[in-house]
Amino acid sequence: MTVTLADVAARAQVSPATVSRVLNGNYPVAAATRERVLRAVDDLDYVLNGPASSLAAATSDLVGILVNDIADPFFGIMAGAAQSQIGGSEAPGAGRAGGEKLAIVCNTGGSPERELTYLTLLQRQRAAAVILTGGAIEDPDHSAAVAAKLAKLADGGARVVLCGRPPLALPGGLAEGLPGTLPGALPGGGDAVVAALTFDNRGGARRLTEHLLELGHRRIGYVAGPVERTTTRHRLEGHQEAMGAAGLGDAVEHLTVHGPYDRRSGYDATLELLRREPELTAVVAANDTVALGACAALRERGRSIPDDVSVAGFDDLPFSADTMPALTTVRLPLYEAGARAGRLAMGREAAPPGGIASVPAELMVRGSTAAPRG
Repeated sequence: MTVTLADVAARAQVSPATVSRVLNGNYPVAAATRERVLRAVDDLDYVLNGPASSLAAATSDLVGILVNDIADPFFGIMAGAAQSQIGGSEAPGAGRAGGEKLAIVCNTGGSPERELTYLTLLQRQRAAAVILTGGAIEDPDHSAAVAAKLAKLADGGARVVLCGRPPLALPGGLAEGLPGTLPGALPGGGDAVVAALTFDNRGGARRLTEHLLELGHRRIGYVAGPVERTTTRHRLEGHQEAMGAAGLGDAVEHLTVHGPYDRRSGYDATLELLRREPELTAVVAANDTVALGACAALRERGRSIPDDVSVAGFDDLPFSADTMPALTTVRLPLYEAGARAGRLAMGREAAPPGGIASVPAELMVRGSTAAPRG
């Protein structure tokens, strides 16, 4: 049975006109009302203007780029690079009528609900392409919901690219790491999900901890990201592999603290690590921003970097080389990956074999790490 706009209005307890205003975005609507309408749209699986399959040849000039936090340089760099290939001055066809797409950045704030809502709205707007950046939330129900949304986008003719996100485990037996399969190639979706560009978070984290171990560190604290994120798990697994190979695996859990990917988390977690292990000689941070907080906490406690405690980060964000001392970190080619995602989304670059490409991580040794004293 086809769901109508009136059905959505009844579910949300608003008028059909209000539903129309929310979906078209052409009139101010109270935030609470808007959220109620969008929940009803999702609950009823409402599709604007009929079956999604009828829209396959009618995509718009809109491209959505989903990020967790646009204020975080990790996401800002990727989004900016992707936009340059979609609608900026670097994009092929820029300046010619019909040569550009309108790229919009959708900031989820890390909310799984907002991620699904944006995917729904992009489907309603018949988006030509969608780029999802950063790690995924490790929740089976959410993964299934995202897979269903991507299937509908594919049915509508959209091209989907994952940038820095592992391939989805989807219906039909597809799973992360299976060779010869397109990530997200759902029944009815064809090859619309063109590629997943996955970051080598495990390998980079392993090499970073190996660097500290080679310097002679044994009491190494780890400030991890949110427990529900794939990026967090993969980077922590790399750290665990290196520590285990050195015979120090039993110490990892005691010297690991989780928190958000922000400076405050690094500060608070480092104070907790010092409480647990006063003789700590090194701190590995989940990303460079977290590492800044770790450095602040250490200096507040009178610890010199790297003479007393070495500090390392991850991502090689632009400020990393300018900190005092310069931060040892793992470089991910964020701009290059984002630009490639943009070209893939626009069909200007061939998809990698099997639809999956691993983006390498490079160890950058700088002044914030040194051999421990004594």
